[in-house]
Amino acid sequence: MEPTPVTAIDAAPAAVTDRLPVGRVGLDTALVGRLADVCDSVTADDVVRAEAGRDWWPLAIGWAAAGAVPSRPAVVARPSDTAQVAAVLALCDAAGVPVTAAGGRSGVCGASVPLFGGVALDCTGLDGIVDVDAASLVADVRAGTFGPDLEDGLRAGHGVTLGHWPQSMALSTVGGWLACRGAGQYSNRYGKIEDMVVGLEVVLADGRIIRTGGSGPRAATGPDLTQLFVGSEGTLGVITEARLRVHPVPEGEGRRAFGFATFAEGLEACRRILRRGATPAVLRLYDATESARSFDQPDRHVLIVLDEADPAFVAPTLAVVDAECAGADPLDVALVERWLGHRNDVSALAPLWRSGVVVDTVEVAARWSALPGLYDAVLAALADVEGTLVASSHQSHAYTDGACLYFTFAGRPPAGSPAAGADPAARDAWTSAYYRAAWDAVTAATLAAGGALSHHHGIGINRGRFLADGLGPAFDVLAAVKDALDPRGILNPGKLGLSSPFGEVPWP
Repeated sequence: MEPTPVTAIDAAPAAVTDRLPVGRVGLDTALVGRLADVCDSVTADDVVRAEAGRDWWPLAIGWAAAGAVPSRPAVVARPSDTAQVAAVLALCDAAGVPVTAAGGRSGVCGASVPLFGGVALDCTGLDGIVDVDAASLVADVRAGTFGPDLEDGLRAGHGVTLGHWPQSMALSTVGGWLACRGAGQYSNRYGKIEDMVVGLEVVLADGRIIRTGGSGPRAATGPDLTQLFVGSEGTLGVITEARLRVHPVPEGEGRRAFGFATFAEGLEACRRILRRGATPAVLRLYDATESARSFDQPDRHVLIVLDEADPAFVAPTLAVVDAECAGADPLDVALVERWLGHRNDVSALAPLWRSGVVVDTVEVAARWSALPGLYDAVLAALADVEGTLVASSHQSHAYTDGACLYFTFAGRPPAGSPAAGADPAARDAWTSAYYRAAWDAVTAATLAAGGALSHHHGIGINRGRFLADGLGPAFDVLAAVKDALDPRGILNPGKLGLSSPFGEVPWP
């Protein structure tokens, strides 16, 4: 499979420009030749470079309408095995050339954008299921495997499932899930990707190939090096293969839907369900704004519940759900099917941006005790940003200690302002300022509540400026690990808020 672009670039391939103003690293002819000697595909084709210069970062949709992408690489290398990845990295490390690894490029924070040019490492050639140990319920999978190919192969060939169903399922790869510490929509039952991974194959910046974990169900062999690379967004090494926990394909399923008078009441019901040990695969609570938009339920805060498991476990789980939601209005379970039919639909995103509406989602996480206040504070902060049309939220992933809140905001230049007119420069400036202000508002409220900056979308470029505050003094530990594993700073420079030897990270 190939990465799926979010929208067309409105320019001829040779006329595409780079939107982010940084110095880009080129490659001389000799280095390109050496890369071609060790890698199946190395190209400087204008179309390929333009597509490799962007991901699904919503801010880049507006740039595409102006014929621009965030930042193009000098060349795109597409290896077909780990040895080729190692050879490419060894050459680039020796030459001091940046390398940005990418899979399906479905990320929404710019993590796979080759900010300083150099080499874009397209890992989608590293695909396929290597082995499945059905007795032990683990599978070895190459990092460039797209979600549908993985799930179809596991189910058809082995009767197992990973249970990882991100909204980007059709667009994303195993390596991308791991690099950004992703979550699937059934994470209550199966966990996030960091709960599913037991071992990795990783290529370091200098070309060394290492393996972490995976030899047993648990180990006390020092720190968990697997988790060092999960969430590192290609800044510490390039993940080429993973050993993942899988599960028998479930035979039982049950569904519920409820309506709550307030969002806080719905959160409390979710908290009590998890506290009692019930883990329905899907437990999603939508505020009134989103309930009206998604379910035609404007006066309720809708909770949809779906569980899948061995039939012996489904009924007790739903019994707990029914008990803890006894004070809510029962709704037609057809709402669950409605959600299933539209859960991955992002078709409205590009048209909204192209029509002048700035829209994005921000997912954060916090403890149950903080969530009601966090919900109110974020929506109030977004409402105070001039130009905001609407702000809403839903609770998407829940655990015993807390949950993820998924905020959506949309804004447009005020009527009569220069940005609302025909001046593209004024509109571009307003868009950038509004977008930054909206993200600042959400982030300030989240950090004030002691929450996590990101639950599953990662950091990339968009959140990089917040990470030092989000981690506090621990950020220095991350920087030290980066310096130790990648002393020349070639791996995905400009991400995770880390300093780069190639220049400062710009804000558009």
